[in-house]
Amino acid sequence: MRGSITSETFRQLKRNKTALFGLALVVLLVFVGVFAPWVAPYDPYDANLDISLQPPSSDYWLGTDEEGRDVLSRIIYGARISLKVGIIASSISLFLGAFLGLIAGFFRGWTETFIMRFTDVMFGFPALLFMIGITAAVPRPSIEVAMLAIGLVSWPSMARIMRSQVLTVANTEYVAAARSLGYSKMRIMMRHVLPNCLAPVVVAFTMSIAGAVMAEASLSFIGLGAQPPEPSWGSMIAFGRVHLRGEWWISVFPGLAVAVMVVGFNLFGEGLRDALDPTMRGRTKHK
Repeated sequence: MRGSITSETFRQLKRNKTALFGLALVVLLVFVGVFAPWVAPYDPYDANLDISLQPPSSDYWLGTDEEGRDVLSRIIYGARISLKVGIIASSISLFLGAFLGLIAGFFRGWTETFIMRFTDVMFGFPALLFMIGITAAVPRPSIEVAMLAIGLVSWPSMARIMRSQVLTVANTEYVAAARSLGYSKMRIMMRHVLPNCLAPVVVAFTMSIAGAVMAEASLSFIGLGAQPPEPSWGSMIAFGRVHLRGEWWISVFPGLAVAVMVVGFNLFGEGLRDALDPTMRGRTKHK
């Protein structure tokens, strides 16, 4: 069926070295985040002013910050926060966008007009400013509020992708056959249309995790995401920005961690997209 994820997809994905490299980065970060208490050499919250602003060394591989906390340990624990935000915020976006796009594409008429015009309005607002407005409106910013804000702002692209897929699948022969057999609209939509629209949405979900990680880092950088002493990568970059001319490692290494996670999810998402696109399958093996 159109848009389904088959064994051929996985075979094509295994031939794409770039996608496998991205997947390896993602798996590494997930492993580090899950097993942070065993991987981190020090307690990320343990402050010791006697060793503050220590450069990278054999004892502290990535140095220490102004409060004497190990930068490497805080980056390792920060992977947990970034993965949590990326997955949960993207899941919120996926649920809202896929639901609204499915309804708009299947029922058409005034329902489609209303949903898609509302989507256009959402696209008219700068996403980051919208997130800042939501997080700043609450009495006490937190990582949970940041996740909700990111999810509520980033669903329109999911809705457009889902709607375009539904419009294509709804005109196929097997959907027409289901209608001729007298199946209800709900059964046709959930059992015949939705399953065959999921592949592009899964790709968009994978790549949206990278965007959510970047958004969380941006919000934490300006103090509207994770709050101290949580070891968020964005707050770590903000914490060390006053030391960039001297103790550069406080901000640079968390920034590199953000870049690695974003690159990993983007490379894997692009590889998954190529594996699901029949026109790209002949080129995948050359990557």
